[in-house]
Parts: sequence; C-alpha cells; structure tokens
Amino acid sequence: MLKTKTILIRIWTTIYSQKEACPAKENERPINKLHGISVYIYYCTLSPLTAIHSQDLGMAVEHSLEISKAAPSDDGKIRNGTVWTCIAHIITGVIGSGVLSLAWSTAQLGWIVGPLAMLCFALVTYISAFLLSDCYRSPNPETGARNYSYMDAVRVTLGKKHTWFCGFLQYLSLFGTATAYVLTTATCMRAIQRSNCYHNKGHDAPCSYGNTFYMLMFGLVQIFFSQIPDFHSMQWISVVAAIMSFTYSFIGLGLGISKVIGNGMIKGMIEGVHTSSKAQKVWLISQAIGDIAFAYPYSIILIEIQDTLKSPPPENQTMKKASMASVIMTTFFYLCCGCFGYAAFGEDTPGNLLTGFGFYEPYWLIDFANACIILHLIGSYQLLSQPIFAFAEWWFSKNLPSSSFVKDFHTINLPLLPPFRVNLFRIFFRTIYVASTTGLALGFPYFNQFIALLGSLNFWPLAIYFPVQMYFVQRKIDAWTSKWVVLKVFSIGCFLVSMFILVGSVEGILSQRLK
Repeated sequence: MLKTKTILIRIWTTIYSQKEACPAKENERPINKLHGISVYIYYCTLSPLTAIHSQDLGMAVEHSLEISKAAPSDDGKIRNGTVWTCIAHIITGVIGSGVLSLAWSTAQLGWIVGPLAMLCFALVTYISAFLLSDCYRSPNPETGARNYSYMDAVRVTLGKKHTWFCGFLQYLSLFGTATAYVLTTATCMRAIQRSNCYHNKGHDAPCSYGNTFYMLMFGLVQIFFSQIPDFHSMQWISVVAAIMSFTYSFIGLGLGISKVIGNGMIKGMIEGVHTSSKAQKVWLISQAIGDIAFAYPYSIILIEIQDTLKSPPPENQTMKKASMASVIMTTFFYLCCGCFGYAAFGEDTPGNLLTGFGFYEPYWLIDFANACIILHLIGSYQLLSQPIFAFAEWWFSKNLPSSSFVKDFHTINLPLLPPFRVNLFRIFFRTIYVASTTGLALGFPYFNQFIALLGSLNFWPLAIYFPVQMYFVQRKIDAWTSKWVVLKVFSIGCFLVSMFILVGSVEGILSQRLK
C-alpha cells in the first residue's frame, strides 16, 4: 500500500509540476499523440490479456515509468508496443458509450438485419484499418518516413487541400462527440435519480426529471478539468476512463442475459419493431445503422496507436494482425450486447440500455453502472478535446507570437500542492469550448439521433474515403485496374450508406425538436 501511494504521489507531482511546452515551431506538428496514455491504458485495463500477472497498480505504473530505459527507434523515440498492446489500445478506444445503443439498433433492424449489419460494419472497419495501416510510413509502408498522426498521413500522401478538409472533419467529429458526451452524462445522472425514485416509490411513480441541471454541472466539472495542460498530464484520467468503460459495458451485457433468463423466452421479431408508417420505419433504420457506424471505426486514432509499436516486425504487419483480432473480439461483444438486449425487451428495447429503464432492479447495480459511465465520459471528454485545445493554442501562438495574452504563463501557489502555471488564453478558449458543447447539448438533447449523426460524419470521410485515396497513392494503383475499381465501388457504396444515415439522423433530430 505504501509503495502504491508513493507511485500515485509521483503521478500527482508529474501532472502539476510538468514544465509548459514552448509554442510549437512552424515545422512541428500540433496534434498530441497517445504516447502519454498508452502504457497506462494497457497495464491498468487489459493486462490479463497479455499474461501480466501483477495485480498491483503501483507496480504497473512504476514499470511504465521505467520503460524509458528501452532502446530508441530510428527517430530516437522509444517504442515498446506489441500486437497485444495494440489490441488493448484498439479495444479501449472503440468500446465506449456507443455500445449502449446497440440493443436499440438491433430492435429497429430485426433479428436478421441487425446482426448482419454489425458483421458488415466489422468487415468494413477491418478493410479500412488494413488500408490505413500501410499509410503510417510513406512512401514505402515498411521502410518509409513515419507519419505520427492521421492528419500527417493525409498531408504527406494527399496534399494540403485534403489536409484542411480532413482536419475540419476530424475536429468537427471530436467536437460533436464531446457534445454527445455532455448529453449522455446528464442522462446518466438523471437515471440514477430516477432509479432511486422508482426503488423507493414503486415502478409506477411519476419519477420525471430534466437534464438541464445535470448538463450544467457536467460543464462546470469540465471547465476545471480542461485546464489540464495536455495528453501527457492525463494518464490517471485515461486509466479511470478505460476501466469504467469495460465495467459498465459488461454490466449492461450481464443484465441483458439475466433478463432473458428471467423471462424464459427470447423476445423480438424478424422485421424488428413495428411503426405507424413505412416512412418512420425507414428513418429509424437509418438512425440504427448510424448508431452502429458510430460504435465501430477507430481510424482517427489508428496511426497514433501504430506509432507506439516497436519494429521489427514492420509496424503495418503488427497493426493488421491486431486489427483482425480486435475487430473479432469487439464484434463478438457488440453482438452479445445488441442481441441479448433485444432478446430481453423486444418491442420495448430502450434507446440506451442503462438509462432507458428496461431494468429497475437491482437498483444499486444500475446506479453503479451509470456512475461508471459518468466517470468514463468525464475522462473521455478531455481525451477528445485535448487535440482541439492543442491545435488552437498552436495556431494562435503561431499567428500572434508577440501576444502576452496567448504566450505568457503565470505561476499560482496553493497550500499543500506543488505550484502550477496558468495561461489566460488557455483559460478563455477552453472555457468557451466547454460552454459551446454544453449549450449545443442543451439545444439538441436527443441521444440516438445525435449518435447517428456523428456516425455519418465519421464513417465515410474518415474511415473510408481518406484511407482508400491514400492507399491508391501509396501503392501506386492506376485508374481502372481491377483493384482500383473494387475499392472505388467499395468507397461509393459506403458513401451512399453514409448519406442515408445523415439524412435519417437529421430528420430524427428535427422531428424531435419540432415536437
């Protein structure tokens, strides 16, 4: 215990005494990497998968701090990632709040199309990862220069115009997902209050509460956490977020299985839930596909994860093996969550398995699961927002090099804590950012429709279009060759699916807004 406390004190000291980085030079990349969180996520969440027998958090953290003694890579950076650590990173990055809507998606699509849709998206996700893994190095996928982020790969392979388009979509996706996390967290806070109300007053009690207060509370918490300097100061948040993600996901799965056993039957129909009109059914199918699309792809973080891998063997080969294993494991888990949830509730499957009150008891377990979601999303909100913070601070430092508001730091001394430095621009910009995501969530509090919209924005451009185009350039594939035609048809097909999702999600948001 004493050793663990010592290690935690070292983490705390590192977080608050870390020296502020100088403004990025013109040739430096503004995107923060996953180096600072990767070892912590691996050792503290998925160590059983890799035969790590130590159960002592202090030992795991101490090992990660000592890992810098290893030999550096060809660019001087230390990389110790293996296929197992890569699998851990991918699964940790993919499995999140999106899993809670899969039962609802299966209910809209039915017993045949629902599982089939998940399998199709699994295949598409693997193809995307297969293509993108060859873009980590360029021009040669095994011996070329490294690209340290997704945008680096786009810039080097496709040029500046594509980079701006990619950056816009990537940051829009991050901003939108952060907004969805505001909404989801508030829903979970309300669910805890409702769960206690139903337990004390009965399941028929009028336990109705609004989201506004909880969204504002979450916003205030994020204003505080947003002052954390960067990714490298967030190891402890990453650990908590990853553990919470797996905890509530398995609780949701376990409750679904127990509900099916308790019912003594499998609910649901081949064609899915009934609707009042064919048009409504089409829009619900669109939103359901969008929710699945949101839950799968990890293209935005693939290059950063690949940058943690040691070589030899070549990083692209390791990533392809890890992607295959990760997609299989994730798909199995998703099928279990979606199918058991639908089997448990049938026509009454809620939009969010843990907040829609398909389950009332044990109320304490439901409260605990929702608390896990809240803790996970508090951390994930920051992980999503840090790249935006880093880019904004890099851009303003570059364009306003003489501004004291942007560049000057002020030291604050508080009792019992190490001194830490604050920057007025950081406080201003990050507070405005948190306020904007909170305000957008207040204006459009529609979980499934918002998740579907994010799925449409993520799916084709970032998971399909850019990987396919980069693969063409990287492999020097000529137009109208068989491989070119197959990948073009694949890209166009995914584009049509993405447009279908986009139209359906916008219709769902507007119809809910106008009610």
